[in-house]
Amino acid sequence: MRTFLVLICSLALACAAGGAQDKNKSKKPAPKKSQAQSTQHAAAPGGGPQKTKGSQHGTKMGGTPVSGGGQKTKGKAKGSQYVTASGGYSAPSGAQKTKKAKGSQQVATRGGQVVGGGQQKTKGSQQVESKWSATSAAAFQSSSNRYKAHQFNLQANRRPAAVAGVTFQQNRHIQGSQTWQGSNYRVFRNYSSQWHERNWWRNHYNRVVFVYGGWYAWNAGYWIPAWGYDSNAYYAYDGPIYAYNNLPPDQVIANVQASLQQQGYYQGEVDGLLGAQTRSALADYQRANGLYMTSTIDRPTLASLGMT
Repeated sequence: MRTFLVLICSLALACAAGGAQDKNKSKKPAPKKSQAQSTQHAAAPGGGPQKTKGSQHGTKMGGTPVSGGGQKTKGKAKGSQYVTASGGYSAPSGAQKTKKAKGSQQVATRGGQVVGGGQQKTKGSQQVESKWSATSAAAFQSSSNRYKAHQFNLQANRRPAAVAGVTFQQNRHIQGSQTWQGSNYRVFRNYSSQWHERNWWRNHYNRVVFVYGGWYAWNAGYWIPAWGYDSNAYYAYDGPIYAYNNLPPDQVIANVQASLQQQGYYQGEVDGLLGAQTRSALADYQRANGLYMTSTIDRPTLASLGMT
């Protein structure tokens, strides 16, 4: 009987031990699964050579890799290309070598500036250079057509015989000058023939020159006849003469005659006298070029002739 009880107890203990082992075996797979999950979560934010789908997505949207280190990416993300096309800027990526985006070329072309092309020349800069070259060529061509002042050998130290002189008329105004508008014609509108003795002219004007038997005073960029400086003075024209290139009156007139001669308006001699033939040629030129017909040498006429 005692032996039977011992066997029953042993059998019960053996069953209890076997049940505990089965229970332990059934609990082991669960911790293994959680361990695998923690391993996956730990690998995502870390560096190293492992590349995950999440990090690729982060690079595509932001234009900057999520994981740094020595990782080397292929090409440039689509999001980064969009940033370059809009602002001409690429996000820095250390030693990473990227492919140049098409958008950055478009920005450089429109702006005429190379964003990151080194010695590259853009289409915009070529257009600017072409426009500048055309402008420079036009300016050069215009400057080559300008009239160059000459010094003529004139007999201005004696009274001429071929051209009749004008007679003095006190307070005489230039006929038709009141219709000439603009500051360039103010001196003609305000001109009035005045007779003064020599000392008066010397006290009122710093510069008085002798030309062809007459005396001319320098008046704010114009030469005017100094009536009365010499009672026997000779003047072929009574009115202001624009002082071109700081030349005396005879040389101004001679240069105008030469310029009109070159253009076919004047067929007379270059003598430096503002006689009837020269004044008629001036009127013809002024009429043909839409200027006031002053029949004399004024600033707009000289500018049209390329002499200012």
